[in-house]
This record gives sequence, C-alpha cells and structure tokens, in this order.
Amino acid sequence: MIRVLLVEDDLGLAGNILDYLELEEMVCDHAANGIAALNFQQTHPYHVIILDINLPQMNGLSVCEHIRNEGDDTPVIMLTARDKLEDKLVGFEKGADDYLIKPFAMAELVARVNALANRRSSQVNQLTFGNVTLTVKPEMATADGAVIKLSPTTYRLLKHLIRAAGECVPRAALVNAVWGEDAPESNALKVHIHHLRKALEQANASVQLCSRPNSGFYLSTESVHG
Repeated sequence: MIRVLLVEDDLGLAGNILDYLELEEMVCDHAANGIAALNFQQTHPYHVIILDINLPQMNGLSVCEHIRNEGDDTPVIMLTARDKLEDKLVGFEKGADDYLIKPFAMAELVARVNALANRRSSQVNQLTFGNVTLTVKPEMATADGAVIKLSPTTYRLLKHLIRAAGECVPRAALVNAVWGEDAPESNALKVHIHHLRKALEQANASVQLCSRPNSGFYLSTESVHG
C-alpha cells in the first residue's frame, strides 16, 4: 500500500486530494505548513511526498532542501501555480523529483504518485552508512566528522556503494556508474577499490569494503573481510 504525505495549506484542495488518493487505496497524512511537514517526515516513512511551494512557517522549497540535506530519498512532487521554467529549475535544484502545475487533474496526480512510489530519489544531498557520511554538494566524505581523503573516482565508487545500503553491487554496475561508456582497462576497478578500502581504514571508518566472489562489492559494518 502506498503511503503519502500531502503538504498543502489550502484546506479545500487538500481535502479533495486526500479523498481522491484514499479512493485509490493510498494511506495519506496531511500537513498544512512546512514545520508540520518536517515533523511528519521525521517520524513516519512515506513512499511519496506531495509538497506545495507556498506554505506558511516554512515554504516548500525550504522543506524539500531540508529533507534532502538530511539524506531522505523519498520522492517529492512539487505543487505550484508557478509555471515558468525558472521556477521549475529552482524546484529541481532544491531536490524535487517531479513538478505539477495548478490546476491539475487528479488522475494525473495519481499517475505521478504511482510512477514514483517504488523509486527512491537521487536528489539527496547527504548519504550515511555506519559512521561514514557522504555529501553531494560539496563532494566530500567524512567518518565521525573527519574528512576521508578520496579521489573523484573513489568518491563516485563510495557514493554508489552507500546508495546500495549494504547490498552487493556487481562489478559491471560499478564500472558503469563510475565511468559509463568510457570504461578503462580491466584492472582499473580493482585498483580504485584497493584505494577506497585503504582510505576507509585510514579514516577509522566503521564501514568495511567487502567483496563477494564472482559477484561484486558491498559495504558492511560487521567484522568481515573481503
């Protein structure tokens, strides 16, 4: 079942949206201002957040930026009457995944919620695993606040592995994530994996970079070696 947080201060519109989503068998919470939205976001898991931009106490752009900086990767659909490209670009910059212009058809909103519900947003600015925290802007990784010395390539490797949250990532997927179609010679991944493993150890990270034979690599906070 899809769980949705609706953040909208127009109570008439909010009521219509809630009724429509509940007819679609979605579980919906409602917040009428930005502060209440953050309280819901911090205490409940959601598949999608529907977020109006013009909100009292804290506007939707600030709410979206805040949850992305916390590392929350819940997909966000922005609702707004602003239809200029510049406004949309600001919304995406703050971490939105989709944009819906008022007035809109309820069926379109439902379709967009369904499309995003089984995904995680790539818009987060912070990722955490064990005592390692990775920020996207600026590109930096720390272990208990101490900077981990990484090259651009090892940073991209670490970001992809943290996004996997302990799941094993195949070698081919790592190569594609880091180099795309410009994959280097075959042993390049092995070299950078070695450098990343060493950097984590030198930073006293609680995270270990492990390998799984004939499969790939993963991060672990347990005392295993690979």
